[in-house]
Amino acid sequence: MSVTVSYPGVYIEELPSSSHSVTPAPTSVTVIVGFTNPFWKQLPDESDPPFGEAYEVFSFADYEAAFGGFFSSPYLPDYVGQALFQFFENGGSHAYVVGLKSDHYFDFSADPPTADAAVAAAEASFDDGGGNGFDFTALQPVGVAAQSPPGLKMTITFSNLTMTSGTPGDTADITITYGSTVETYRRVLITNLVKAIQGVSRLVSVAAVGAAAAYSDLTSGSEDFTYAAVPTAGTIAIDLSKFADVFAADAPLDKVPIFNLLLLPGITDPAVLAESLAYAEGKRAFYIMDPPENAVADEAATHLSDAPANATAIDAILSGATPPPLSRNGALYFPYLKTTDPVTLAPLNSPPSGYVAGIFAREDVGRGVWKSPAGLETTILGTTGVVPWGVMTDPRNGVLYQKPNYVNCLRSFPGMGTVVFGARTLVSANDAFEQWKYVAVRRMALFLEQSLYGSLKWAIFEPNDVPLWNALTSEVTAFMLGLYRQGAFQGSADKAFKVQCDGTTTSQDDINNGIVNIIVSFAPLKPAEFVVVKIAQLAGQSST
Repeated sequence: MSVTVSYPGVYIEELPSSSHSVTPAPTSVTVIVGFTNPFWKQLPDESDPPFGEAYEVFSFADYEAAFGGFFSSPYLPDYVGQALFQFFENGGSHAYVVGLKSDHYFDFSADPPTADAAVAAAEASFDDGGGNGFDFTALQPVGVAAQSPPGLKMTITFSNLTMTSGTPGDTADITITYGSTVETYRRVLITNLVKAIQGVSRLVSVAAVGAAAAYSDLTSGSEDFTYAAVPTAGTIAIDLSKFADVFAADAPLDKVPIFNLLLLPGITDPAVLAESLAYAEGKRAFYIMDPPENAVADEAATHLSDAPANATAIDAILSGATPPPLSRNGALYFPYLKTTDPVTLAPLNSPPSGYVAGIFAREDVGRGVWKSPAGLETTILGTTGVVPWGVMTDPRNGVLYQKPNYVNCLRSFPGMGTVVFGARTLVSANDAFEQWKYVAVRRMALFLEQSLYGSLKWAIFEPNDVPLWNALTSEVTAFMLGLYRQGAFQGSADKAFKVQCDGTTTSQDDINNGIVNIIVSFAPLKPAEFVVVKIAQLAGQSST
């Protein structure tokens, strides 16, 4: 509102500011999609986990509360829990988990895969022989002793019963064992047993059946948990069709305002990968791809005694009939890494994507998104090294890193640990995508796009003329100059970037159609992949 003047003097009028600033977008918000423990119930409310939702987590403890944390099953690898833990352990701080629940076990040796028994929890009952007692349902996957691998056995034991009359004073000690995990409940009132265990135990849920008056006929003993329909050996509880629902329009993940990294740990089906990469491109996110589990470093590694079944050299897989799809918004990392199963404490081979996502986050904080997330400083935590069939020589690394391959290798060096030793995208072998062959360059472009997309909405519906063009130029230039001062671009300030928004970028036709065009150019930093040392003798030097 203008000031009304009436007397000689000084008047103060506050004018609206036309200056705005660009807020840098986050760079390492990570989405992990995959199958979680299908039997877990959230404690203490006993509801199902948030299957299908984009569940936000800031620590592994958040994931444990919602999805139950780690689990061990011969029918379902714990890819999601492992990847999320590895992400946080290596530098990640913010993630979304889209947990999926499979309805059936699948036989992937058939073509097409066939559905087997329905996924249902193992159960055990403790009664007086007449149906009066308690039914227990496992909250963890239970193995089958007659199959290989057998998985973990779960047993419940009633001991020290004081039951003589069925009165409320009757008690029992209850012990539940699951692998190396043991839960013990001492002197539990039989009439209070459900309340004492339900919503407290991380191993079982319990329901009373029959008549309470007959509980005095219970006797001490042990009972193993068994499946009503035993899964067929070799089947797996992963339903690949579930991923399509995650990437559908208006699905919960579609409504997450911004994320930067996308992972489907352990999933290598070409159709699912193609859908995931397309989704990442639409969301301006970057996809971290795992290799097939049977991929090995070279032909010689296929003959190792402990090599995976159907072991195949990684470059042969890439040149085969169904290679992974290509995208400038993705990168492939190889091989699997050795770690320890936190449930069984047995050796475990883990897909690398969770580790690599954590390295991305660590480098973004320490160096910036423009720094390639690779090199000797990217020491991977939580692993004892690459799997034996993933060990390679320098020349073999060169074969996998150059055309026609595009593999970012993980290498273990004496005294330096295991590091990320590659920084190229999936399209690095294609000359048409030369400008996007480096992970850091592509992620830098995505960062600029996300930042400008989120910060320039104020210009919508503003008068499309010189004042707006000048304001946009000033705002974006200030943002780019700030990045330049952090070392984000190559060259001097006048050549490192350029911002243009004027009558040459926005024509009268554009104005008539409500369009204002801003051209933002930048000179990206590219990694020094090959350090060449040239040594020569100095000839003809004087001895004095």
